[in-house]
Amino acid sequence: MATTADIKNGLCIDFNNDLYTVVQFQHVKPGKGAAFVRTKLKNITTGKVIENTFNSGVKINPVRVERRPYQFLYKDEMGYNMMHMETFEQITVEEHLIEKPEFVRDGMEVEILFHAEKEMPLVVDLPPFIAMEITYTEPGLKGDTASSNALKPATTDTGATVMVPLFCDTGEKIKVDTRTGDYVERIKD
Repeated sequence: MATTADIKNGLCIDFNNDLYTVVQFQHVKPGKGAAFVRTKLKNITTGKVIENTFNSGVKINPVRVERRPYQFLYKDEMGYNMMHMETFEQITVEEHLIEKPEFVRDGMEVEILFHAEKEMPLVVDLPPFIAMEITYTEPGLKGDTASSNALKPATTDTGATVMVPLFCDTGEKIKVDTRTGDYVERIKD
């Protein structure tokens, strides 16, 4: 058991029978009354961020979590099969643990957050940016827009649809932000 004095960014706690990480915290000592800690907590399973205030000195239940490097091998009816990068141990992860499964590709290196005591995978973190190839998009015509930031849908080699600028064509490689699903830039060979 720990107290509110042990709260720091990134700490994982058991709160309301669910796992949360501390995104932001602030110790407040008002001139009148007891001190308290104002926090923003992110639910590990749903990703929802909530605000909560703890009275100073209240007991909290920290949970030990570990980030482990894995490589995606293949997908089957059981889920996504991953291999640990150091021990070569293989596990199967359910699709709901991956925030944007449409960006997962063969051989991709990911980090899996594990509940250390229960040895249970909690969430799969993809790399922040990945390179993808456009397999199909409508051709963009010059002078087709009134503004310079017009976008069109493009299908990538993983089957994901990404909005790209009009100058991107089929066969080009692009950089995509996996957290938002947004186009970042074209990759020149």
